Amino acid sequence: MKKRAWFPRAAAAGAALALGLSLSACGSGDSSGGGDGGKIHVLVYGDSANKVEKQIVAEFNKTSKVKAVLDTIPGANYQQKLQTIINTDQAPDVFFNWGGGSIKPFVDAGLLLPLDDFIAKDSGLQSNFLPSVFNAAVVDGKSYGVPMRGTQPVILFNNGNVLKDAGVEPPKTWDELLDVVKTLKDKGVTTPIALGGGDKWPTLMWFEYVYDRVAGPELFEKALGGDKEAWASADSKKALSMLKELVDTGAFGKNFDSVKYTDQGSVTLLAKGKAAFELMGSWEYSQHQTDNPEFAKDGLGYTTFPTIEGGKGDPANVVGNTNNFYSVLKKTKHPEAVADFLKLMYSDKFVKAQLGIGNLPTTTNTEKFLDTSASPEYSKFQFDLVKKAPSFQLSWDQAYPQSAADAMHTAIQQFFNGQLDADGFIKAMQALPTS
Repeated sequence: MKKRAWFPRAAAAGAALALGLSLSACGSGDSSGGGDGGKIHVLVYGDSANKVEKQIVAEFNKTSKVKAVLDTIPGANYQQKLQTIINTDQAPDVFFNWGGGSIKPFVDAGLLLPLDDFIAKDSGLQSNFLPSVFNAAVVDGKSYGVPMRGTQPVILFNNGNVLKDAGVEPPKTWDELLDVVKTLKDKGVTTPIALGGGDKWPTLMWFEYVYDRVAGPELFEKALGGDKEAWASADSKKALSMLKELVDTGAFGKNFDSVKYTDQGSVTLLAKGKAAFELMGSWEYSQHQTDNPEFAKDGLGYTTFPTIEGGKGDPANVVGNTNNFYSVLKKTKHPEAVADFLKLMYSDKFVKAQLGIGNLPTTTNTEKFLDTSASPEYSKFQFDLVKKAPSFQLSWDQAYPQSAADAMHTAIQQFFNGQLDADGFIKAMQALPTS
């Protein structure tokens, strides 16, 4: 799931309470990094994919003398909560992340265990994963993560019943998208596109795709490399003008800033036919499979992001999260058990279980199991999308250092709700730290 730091922010007291409850299994006062005695603690983002993680932990515990304990952080700000415990006695042995900028501060602080020794003993920890994905967790030439869950390209989902009733098809071009929004509004659909703007991060996906379609991946790569003028370029201004035009059509309704992703939020709007589209990571399928199984089976559609005429970006490019990763704390007391646990991430059972909830693992054996997935058609769509993509751009808030995430999310939200104009947005992005 943010992707990333995916769900809404909580009040400080509520977040502290949730953190205390979700991590209570780690024990009190016992140094984790090895947990309590003969245990390793595995910390993951709390969402619908946890059923697979529970299954894998149970599989590991059948044969291991050192037992794994699965801990979750539900709700708001996984990254921020992780940062509060990563250098404390409550730190896990293994933790879920997005690679890239999400773990670099921990590497720089000397908190993570390089996995090169693990790989030297079992080359499969590297060779059984697609290289382009595995390398997303290589920092300063050393490996700090093993892929888990699946690749998460951002996809344009739709409610097929709403589209049918309005007599429209999923748009293939940006101009068609604007026309479809107008038609939907004329047909009484007040929120053509569901957006969990209250969580901020869902809004980011619109920027990522429009910027890529207009300018290609190079603009963002330049900005991430420290070229602040990239944000002030003609292509950047064109992308912003197109985004503003879409917002001004009323495509997202009137109150998108108060809508969350889950908890009767944008997911529900799409499933209940209150909206026709939602731009979301591929985890949207498994979310509906859990929350709205009938809709997932009979009403949920999906397609690629529209092309933009005259744009520099390849229409086959995708954005999103290359994968999630498990990283290991340097102070774990049971490195051998951790290494054995990580090996399960390329096992046939893991691949089948992830496919069963709509995720797409990036292991070299994935393709042969696509027909066993919860939705073979959807899995093959994702697989082809990623396989054929000339560029798979990592989500901006994961590519940038985590210290930039809050300011980035705020600027993006404020541009969409009219609090910032194009110049204000450009200045906000230029002010972000890149290292």
